[in-house]
Amino acid sequence: MTRSTKKVGPQRYRETFGRYFAAFEVGDVYEHRPGKTITEYENHLFTLLTLNTHPLHFDAEFGKATEFGQNLVVSTYTLSLLIGMSVTDISHKAIANLGLDDVKFPSPVFVGDTLYAESEVLAKRESKSRPGQGIVTVRTAGHNQDGVEICSFVRNVLIPAEGRAVEDRMETY
Repeated sequence: MTRSTKKVGPQRYRETFGRYFAAFEVGDVYEHRPGKTITEYENHLFTLLTLNTHPLHFDAEFGKATEFGQNLVVSTYTLSLLIGMSVTDISHKAIANLGLDDVKFPSPVFVGDTLYAESEVLAKRESKSRPGQGIVTVRTAGHNQDGVEICSFVRNVLIPAEGRAVEDRMETY
């Protein structure tokens, strides 16, 4: 369980998130919740914020003329959303994301789809150059409301040992 509380004063508790390096086990699968239903506004906003001018993402008439018959949700929003959904379980205590590999978009995402994500721990090892830290490798997959996989990627994350996270050293966090 990633959500817990720590006592920060008399009869006072603070919600905490994430895992330390030792808590990750190869083969564990974390189902990230809640899911997220994609709106047209979000798709348009992300498209415009990132200067993606392909009309397939925001021109309804253009979308109707494609093989999809409608606009697609921009793939970089899908990727960002799935990463965000996994933060509570995978990288809330992380020092850094070290890289993404093997990013795939096997099925389209449309406005109105509800996405869910899960991550499987593929590997973990202690850092050779950073004592008290380790590298965790996960494969995250996103599925729509029908269970169809819409995106997957492998992510390497630098995770501290217990007592080594920034939040462990901050009194006010």
